[in-house]
Amino acid sequence: MNEMELKYGCNPNQKPARIYVEAGELPVKVLNGRPGYINFLDALNGWQLVREMKAATGLPAAASFKHVSPAGAAVGLPLTETLRQIYFVPTTELSPLACAYARARGADRMSSYGDFIALSDTCDADTARLIKPEVSDGVIAPAYSDEALEILRAKRKGTYNVIQIDPDYRPQPIERKQVFGITFEQGRNEIDLSADNLFENVPTQNKHFPDEAKRDLKIALIILKYTQSNSVCYVKDGQAIGIGAGQQSRIHCTRLAGTKADLWWLRQHPRVLSLPWKEGIRRADRDNTIDLYLGADADDVLAEGAWQNFFSQRPTPLSEADKREWLAQNTGVCLGSDAFFPFGDNIERAHKSGVAYVAQAGGSVRDDNVIETADKYGIAMAFTGIRLFHH
Repeated sequence: MNEMELKYGCNPNQKPARIYVEAGELPVKVLNGRPGYINFLDALNGWQLVREMKAATGLPAAASFKHVSPAGAAVGLPLTETLRQIYFVPTTELSPLACAYARARGADRMSSYGDFIALSDTCDADTARLIKPEVSDGVIAPAYSDEALEILRAKRKGTYNVIQIDPDYRPQPIERKQVFGITFEQGRNEIDLSADNLFENVPTQNKHFPDEAKRDLKIALIILKYTQSNSVCYVKDGQAIGIGAGQQSRIHCTRLAGTKADLWWLRQHPRVLSLPWKEGIRRADRDNTIDLYLGADADDVLAEGAWQNFFSQRPTPLSEADKREWLAQNTGVCLGSDAFFPFGDNIERAHKSGVAYVAQAGGSVRDDNVIETADKYGIAMAFTGIRLFHH
């Protein structure tokens, strides 16, 4: 089969719609459900991302995609007890792929709501059981165990989208798309982001990149390769903790991603871990309530008459001083940018979220200001010479 008809395109009024290849067979099979146009955009971008992360790190990888940008992505490192708590996963031992998915989904649960999941390896039962209770549109993987497929086919009253992709498929070197009836053509972005020579040009005084930092910076850059530009990505311990996508200004990318990274860290505060939840609260309501509790609109869930909807007793709010004290404990964070930082204000903002290592293209007329700002905080920064715009 070289084509597949779709219900509609990006919107219901956009018909007809299909996916197809000009030669050979489609590399995807729908094992369950009826994926749509945007589902396939997310699935195919997500698959490329996790495939490259697996190749670069040697670890199973997972991504949570929404509207053609990742909400989260991670490799399969073991979960700490704290991460198990904030990601709401069982205390039983999990497979490395399930750990990757828990990390990818858990970093920004609000953005991941209704996501499309990409997995680098055969989906096992552990991973399928984590996927089953989440609000999600579908999953793409190179294969599924019999038990995993049975679990996923039962999700969403049997309509959950399950796609299998041929892991050996390689697209043509030239890619095309149309805008306003005009065809655009370019060579595929096949840049290799797995080599340590990414960190050879280090203009900062601190030139030391531990192996874990190199791994996390590679993960950040691979994520950015499949994120709508402008984009910035914060990574810690093998997972994205904040992604700022599709902003017109780079400082807004850095702020957006930094705010998400801060929220990820604040969710690990002991007071959040011990929130007295009302029995039977829904998963999405719980996630939204945590974000409100930690944000500027905390009164929306803490005011008299409001807290009773979420908690068995009114929690003690976190003051701004409490938050600053806790955020100061987040260190060793890595930051990648899909193009150069034009000013040092990006580094100033990154420092507030614990960034110690940076990988960016370099080449700004204000590189001296960016380097000076990094040196002020002892940050090690590499100029990769690589731009990673994605549209």
